[in-house]
Amino acid sequence: MRIKNLRLKNFRNYAEEEFSFDPGINVLYGRNAQGKTNCAEAVFYLCTGTSPRDKKDKHLIRAGADSAHVFAEAESRFGSVTIEADIFENRREVRINGAKIARNADLLGNVNGVFFSPEELRLIQDGPDERRRFLNVSLSQTSRSYYTALVRYNKILEQRNALLKERDCSLVFETLSVWDVQLCRYAAELICRRNDYIAMLAPLAAEQHAYLTDGAERLDVRAERNYGQTREEAEQTLLHDLSACYERDVRLGYTSVGPHRDDLKIFIDGTEARVYGSQGQARTAALALKLAEVEIFRRLSGEAPVLILDDVMSELDLARRRKLLARLDGVQTILTCTHTEKVLFGKSVNKIRIAEGKIRRGRA
Repeated sequence: MRIKNLRLKNFRNYAEEEFSFDPGINVLYGRNAQGKTNCAEAVFYLCTGTSPRDKKDKHLIRAGADSAHVFAEAESRFGSVTIEADIFENRREVRINGAKIARNADLLGNVNGVFFSPEELRLIQDGPDERRRFLNVSLSQTSRSYYTALVRYNKILEQRNALLKERDCSLVFETLSVWDVQLCRYAAELICRRNDYIAMLAPLAAEQHAYLTDGAERLDVRAERNYGQTREEAEQTLLHDLSACYERDVRLGYTSVGPHRDDLKIFIDGTEARVYGSQGQARTAALALKLAEVEIFRRLSGEAPVLILDDVMSELDLARRRKLLARLDGVQTILTCTHTEKVLFGKSVNKIRIAEGKIRRGRA
């Protein structure tokens, strides 16, 4: 998969700009706060329908404008595809090959994307929300059924949580079981898909981590919660857990168990990385997870995703920079940095200089 052309209009700090990407490494470079990350963000937005930096689409609109427009021409093993989005204050319109789509599920999978930045340290160091988000974004691109189940699960969860806030406790206890059956049906899909994904992720991440550290450390990734081996076991286990937590959930006013509370546990040499890992260890572990994600996309879809590396080189020593770049063969990469010394790459790259929301092209 690769992005061939990208057009931005009133997106972040871009008034209007158009440029092309090569199949290999594309380096967006320039001083800080010029728009490099904004450009990379636009690519990922067209891959997933979400920004890696902001939950509200309206923040993507350039100051003083009424709307933003993002357009890309892409290519996969199935042929060419165009993806475009018009973003307004309270809504958006997305089109695939010129046809408007009604669901974000129809966007996913046209072009897969993996995004990595220094902020991805949150994946290791922060709470479970960040690791669930990692799983959800990655799985949603590889499985539309997962994304659909996730949307439906969250809607039912919202309704169940609203019921838990009711003051009429008799009504709550009489009705909860009805919501539980529906919730568990979609939860079982999420649980089983996550289990399969983690089973692929764990050995790949361990291999990438060993490569980056020259085998000095061992990375172990596993699910925190075991619901059983089959969909039926997962559904029954969660049903039991939900009923056992009725009184606590009523007291708290929200659902305290389920896939929306689960965590992905990450260990380095047997100790939990979130608690005991250093900044450097967290950075390397996060990068290993992202490189493993690239390989998972390659295996599941038959081709590599677009890899977006935002200001990553400044966070790595020279040895790890070279190791990372050696892993990029056959992967279209969009890399942002402030300097673009040729010695770091050892190969010809497509250089795009960005200054004040304007793009200048050149070739190293």
